[in-house]
Amino acid sequence: MDTLFDLPEPETPEQAVIAHYRLSDDQYGSPAEREAIYDAERAMTSAVQEAGVGEVDGNEFGVGEAVLYAYGANATTLFKVMEATLRSLPFRPAYVVLRNESREAESRVDL
Repeated sequence: MDTLFDLPEPETPEQAVIAHYRLSDDQYGSPAEREAIYDAERAMTSAVQEAGVGEVDGNEFGVGEAVLYAYGANATTLFKVMEATLRSLPFRPAYVVLRNESREAESRVDL
């Protein structure tokens, strides 16, 4: 029996908060910009874990943009926990995508 395909389905659908920030160049941003993103990611990881609403799952840098990913049972609740830190980052333009159970159920929040 191959247990790889016998994984249980999650009890609640996973929702996402995906934050996009424009950086100062067309590549990976400056070292100071990357450090600010890492600091914010650490702060949000602590806040999200303390609130018990999901997990911050990492970042991507490239093509002049930084993207932060977080997942949980409720995107709106997750965003509320992360919002102050997301808004504190100075990089603009910036926006957050709140993704519900399916990609068709997305909303955008400009920061």
